[in-house]
Order: sequence, then structure tokens, then C-alpha cells
Amino acid sequence: MQQVLLKAIEVATQKYGASYAEARAQKLCKTMFTLEEERVETAKQGIESGVALRVLVNGAWGFVSVGSFEDDILFTAVSNACIMAKTASQQLKNPIKLASAKVITDCVKVKPKKNPADIALEDKIQNFLQINKTIQQYDQRIKSCTVDYLDLIGSSFFVNSEGTDIQQDKLFVWSRITASAKSCGIFTFSREEIGATSGYEVFETQFPQDVGETVARRAVAQLVAKTPKGGKAPVVLGPSVVGVFVHEAFGHLAEADLALSGGILFNAMGKKIGSNLVTFYDDGTIPGAFGSFKYDDEGVPVEKTLLIKDGVVTGLMHNRETACKFGTQSTGNARAEDFRVEPIIRMCNTYMAPRDYEVKELLDGVKSGYFFKSFRGGQANIDGTFQVGIQEGYEIVNGEVGAPVRDASISGNTLEILLKVDAVGKDFVIDSGRCGKGQTAFIGDGGPHIRLSEVVVGGSA
Repeated sequence: MQQVLLKAIEVATQKYGASYAEARAQKLCKTMFTLEEERVETAKQGIESGVALRVLVNGAWGFVSVGSFEDDILFTAVSNACIMAKTASQQLKNPIKLASAKVITDCVKVKPKKNPADIALEDKIQNFLQINKTIQQYDQRIKSCTVDYLDLIGSSFFVNSEGTDIQQDKLFVWSRITASAKSCGIFTFSREEIGATSGYEVFETQFPQDVGETVARRAVAQLVAKTPKGGKAPVVLGPSVVGVFVHEAFGHLAEADLALSGGILFNAMGKKIGSNLVTFYDDGTIPGAFGSFKYDDEGVPVEKTLLIKDGVVTGLMHNRETACKFGTQSTGNARAEDFRVEPIIRMCNTYMAPRDYEVKELLDGVKSGYFFKSFRGGQANIDGTFQVGIQEGYEIVNGEVGAPVRDASISGNTLEILLKVDAVGKDFVIDSGRCGKGQTAFIGDGGPHIRLSEVVVGGSA
């Protein structure tokens, strides 16, 4: 494979004058299915393979992808990419430059205890039909349940004109479990995700049936919950909510391409924006985590990147292009969903570092507020405003967890909220998820339980 890709690189540099060229190929076996109630809605299995070619000519990028490894097709694609780059360079005011990167030759193998490729599709479906059965039988008020499953197993290949040559095995296993419940005109929704890069054995530690019961229990419990009173209140956030907050409210702001597009962190390096308890990382080196890998899609080793230390902004996530603009090195955050698209800056596993509080101590500090345990969704803007929806929440009364609340949310401005962090737990959890930024990326996020002295809680007037 590498020899074919190297020939294409040589054509780009020697025949068409590209100052830089890279070829990224994949051969992946993909299995996916959706189960609704106790029936199979869709099931697909197949191989996705192809090559992405990217060239830098006269300071501009050219990109072409093809679903073939034939020499003639690749050479034609290289020619087209170079023509695109030359045309684009005529309108370019600031030529693109890349930060230097270490030349690497490596072959990365994965060794799962249970390879999903060795398990028949029928067996996978039967395993997960048990989740639907568990949810359906939990309570008569459960009205629907859906299980989505995906696994990817195979290899990616990367070569560039600088001499880097990497073969890297890929393995992702993921499932999303959702349920809805209805009673007396009230409709509730609950979901959980399981994901890992370790192997199918993840379902031996996160038992699908147990997760199904958790989803069903939450959906039913929310039927008797009340809407929280809207306004500012102290809150304790569980790791699930902390993770999505770190990812949505801060993580995207710390992606260097969005910072360059007018994000609030563009000129924030070295500035204090949070309390002394706030330390954030983006880390792609955590074994088995859903956002972990060894090399990104520019052939750069992934890192544990410190983003905030004790409330002070210390770094951003970079690819080679933005790293050059900031006068630094790539952090290994260039990722592409597949061979069809160019790599862009994406998070890996983004989290808040733990401190030294017990969860009970966090609750003890709240006379009247809320404990938000699990999130429903989140979004943020480059001006720092954000909103995170809550799917499982409770009142806190005199330091004790009280009645459940539903349809809650927290919102505000990131730079204001980070200053409100007044206690951070010693526990730590990383959850699995997916992030959309024009492309889908597998990510992890999380942290410990934390307490905010004040945040805007969405609810009734």
C-alpha cells in the first residue's frame, strides 16, 4: 500500500511542483444496525476503502479523494489536486505554511481481547436485542426504545513528502441506547452511549442490559419530576455534565482554527479566565478511551495538551497550519472522519482535572440549589455563550439530594462561569461521545463532580 501512495506523492512534488504532499488511505470493515423496540430496523456491513490526496502548491491547498488504489486513478487525482491548488493560490493573500513536524516511520497494531470482526452480525444483534427487551419490560409507561450500534475495524495508511510513513490499526466500538416514556400527557426521553477503542470487551464492563435499565429508570423517574424554578442558583454537576460543558463551552473555543475565526480565546493566552480550581486537558493518549489514537491525520503524534492551568489559559489545539500561525507545534489534533474529507482540528478526550472534594462535601455546601447528574445535549458559540440541557437532575435542600426535576438547563458565558467554580471533586469519569463540526468525530469528555456557586438554570418562571 505505502509504495502506491509514495508514487502518488512523487508525482505531486516532482512533476507538478508541490512543496508538500500527503496521501492518506483507509481499509475499514464497518458494521452498523438499529434496533427499535424488539425488531431490527436496519443492518449494514461492508468495507470502506479509498485514498485522500492533499497537496500544497504556491501556498494553497488542493484536495481530492478517490475510492480506488489504481495507479492511473491516483495519478489523475494528484494532477487534479495540484490544478486546484494552483488556481486557489491566485486568490490567496496569505500563503499557507506548515509548522515543522518530526519524520516518523511506525506501524501501530491493536490487540483487542474480543475483536468485533470475529463476532457474527447475528450474534451482535441478538446481544443488543436483550437491551430492548430490558427497557420494554421495565415499566408499562415506556413507549419506545432504540439501540444504535457501530463498529469499525481496519487500517489507515499515511505518507507524506517529508518522509513520514505510518500504518495505524483502527478499532472503534460504539452503541447509543435511548428510551421514551409517557404518562398523563408528560413525555420524557433518556439516553446513554457506550464507546471504546479497546474492543468488544467493553460490553463486559459496561453491560448493555445494565445500561438499558439505567436509561429506562431515568425516563420513568422524570415522569413525576417537576420543572425547576428558572433563575440563578448554585449547582453541583456530575462528570457527564462537566464533560459536555468542557467540550462545548470551552473545548471548541480552544480549537485554534475557531480561535482564528474570532473566538474569544484568540488573545487570551496567559490570561486568567477561571478560578484557581479550573484545569482542563485535551488528551488523546488515554488507553481505550473513545477519543484516543497514536497519530493524527497529518502523521503527528497525539499529545496530552494542557489548555487551562489553575484558571489561566495555557494552550490551544493545533494542526500544522495553525501551529505555524501561532509560532508553535501541532498538538496532533488534525482529524478527518474518513478518506472523503480533509482533516480539521478536532478534540480527542477533553476533561477537567480532579481536585480533593468528596461528592458529599460538594452537596453539603448548597442549602438550596440543584444536582445535575446527566446531560441531554449542548451547544456553544464562538463568543463564549453556551447552553447545556439536563436529562437527569434533582433539587438540593440543605445539602441533601431531593426531588427530581425535568426539562432543566444551564446557560451563560464561559468566561463568567469558569470563575464560579468553587469546589472540585476527587472522582473522575470519561464518557464516550460523538462531535459534529461538519464531520463526525469520536471523542471522550468528562471530569469529576464540581460545584458552581451560581449559574443560570432554565425552567419555569
